[in-house]
Amino acid sequence: VLDWKFLDLRKVGDGRMLGFVGGVGVLNSGFVGSASLRAESRRAVLARKRVDLRMVLSPEKSSSVEEPKKESKLISRTPEWAALKKHATEDIPLTNIKELLEDEERNNEMLVDYDDIYLDFTRQRANRKTLDLLFQLAEKANLKEKISGMVSGEKINITEDRAVLHTALRAAKGEKVIVDGVNVVDEVHGVLDRIKQFSEFVRNGEHVGATGKRIVNFVACGIGGSYLGPDFVHEALKTDPLAAEAAGDRHLRFLANVDPVDVKRATMELEPEETMVIIISKTFTTRETMVNAITMRDWLTHAMGNGSEVVAQHMVACSSNVEGAKEFGINEENVFGFWDWVGGRYSVCSAVGAVPLSLQYGFDSFERFLSGARSIDRHFASAPMEKNLPIIMGLLGVWNISHLGFKTRAMHPYTEALVKLPAHIQQVDMESNGKHVTVHGEEVDFEVGEIDWGEPGTNGQHSFFQLLHMGQVVPCDFIGFCESQNPICEDGLPVSNHDELMANFFAQPDALANGKTAQECRDEGVPEWLIPHKTFSGNRPSMSILMRVLDAYTTGQLLALYEHRTAVEGFIWDLNSFDQWGVELGKTLATTVRKQISKSRYHNEEVTGFNSATTKLLNVYLGGSVGCVFEEEPVE
Repeated sequence: VLDWKFLDLRKVGDGRMLGFVGGVGVLNSGFVGSASLRAESRRAVLARKRVDLRMVLSPEKSSSVEEPKKESKLISRTPEWAALKKHATEDIPLTNIKELLEDEERNNEMLVDYDDIYLDFTRQRANRKTLDLLFQLAEKANLKEKISGMVSGEKINITEDRAVLHTALRAAKGEKVIVDGVNVVDEVHGVLDRIKQFSEFVRNGEHVGATGKRIVNFVACGIGGSYLGPDFVHEALKTDPLAAEAAGDRHLRFLANVDPVDVKRATMELEPEETMVIIISKTFTTRETMVNAITMRDWLTHAMGNGSEVVAQHMVACSSNVEGAKEFGINEENVFGFWDWVGGRYSVCSAVGAVPLSLQYGFDSFERFLSGARSIDRHFASAPMEKNLPIIMGLLGVWNISHLGFKTRAMHPYTEALVKLPAHIQQVDMESNGKHVTVHGEEVDFEVGEIDWGEPGTNGQHSFFQLLHMGQVVPCDFIGFCESQNPICEDGLPVSNHDELMANFFAQPDALANGKTAQECRDEGVPEWLIPHKTFSGNRPSMSILMRVLDAYTTGQLLALYEHRTAVEGFIWDLNSFDQWGVELGKTLATTVRKQISKSRYHNEEVTGFNSATTKLLNVYLGGSVGCVFEEEPVE
């Protein structure tokens, strides 16, 4: 402890003893000064249990005036939030979904439709008052203004100083969205026009492989949003009759994981001479993607030789780094760009999705997909809150997470074609709203974000529905369709295969809501000892989305619906839903580990710089695995 010039004890307005010090030094525990002052300070600590110390670097700056506290901007400090909290703790526990469903007027109010989408949220733990309070909260949070700011190109991603314009990716030609003096819609359609022309050249055989063979296989190399979004749409269109007819004998695969097993699976049974590889990386530097890009280039050249025409004819890129793609050997004309205002998890409507999906299904299919998303974009931006599907879904998400305390959400699409939807929305939602501070940098004091997961029905019913019915409460989204992509009727069965599927779509939400009482079990003759095991508490919330049929248009609608739901939640919570700094730390540490592996494996250096647990595991790994044999020692 350094020598202090003086220490002064004063009593402030609230009765606390404050120690003011002059000079330079560090206060550790207790006060430093004369013996009498030290004794007085100890008595103050014992008497008050707390001493606030003000360290002042010079006597001139010594002051007893406390620094003014910044006024909190948290939404949780508003009367509207408090009213919802009170409603959740005092009113809602007195209600039950089963009883709420008996209110016909409420049920009518909680079924909203738009463009052949029916949203039924009658099985939420909510009543008219809940909705009124949620709409009041939305007004307090300036929700409509924030939505308008997003779609008009304001730079709402404040940590990266970027606009957030995935809606501009599906705007109609001729619309205007100005960013930094440029109409970005014109730029979007300039890229789309190039993709249309290129995909038609490949599909009609004008662009062939290096050996003259027709290109019929496509492998898209990307990770995160560069993979999950396009793969979700690909699976949705694979069995759509119109898209499937356009695909013909073509095959689209995705290579995302840097695991070499994924390379094996992506290339299995494919002929390199008939294959085009699409490298998807905005910067053309994403580590996993570039490792896979190099691996795929070697796969092509091993089969057809090292001529420059192999890469030029068989590899294209979706990237803003044209020079990097050219250095890799890709023809500049085959590099399709996108912009910094397109976040990875929101990028499927850009070249990221347009190139692989147009090559596989034709550009017309992709245009129908964009049209469906555009329909929801316009609805989202203009419909009143009480009729606005994404707003209602987002507000109920806030209600379930922040006020009722449900930390997870399960998605159940009742069609196998949406097998990849839960994984894509998992990234959209968890990467967007998995935050701990607001846009103002203030720590939130309420629950935000949710754990998203799911599986198509009816598979999930034979997997995890036991927990949904009898374990912890998990709000559910059920997604169903009036028509099947592949209708089948079998003689001797009472209903079609699709009707069998949809019977479960309608039954499960009611089962979760209503449950089953002990008396109902008795009435069925269940033995008394078995009754506790066969009763269901019910009162478990869900919402149902019913659409006409899954095709390119409705796939676009679903995408936009869930993208905007996520944005609504973030806008209410005042988060920046459009950055992802949480992804970076692991990447940085992985670089350190990778360098150590290289040093240890190829230069015989000891593992150093890690905690003992990591060091032990690294040594086990290095001793139990085999690296590569290089002609020259690799340099990191």
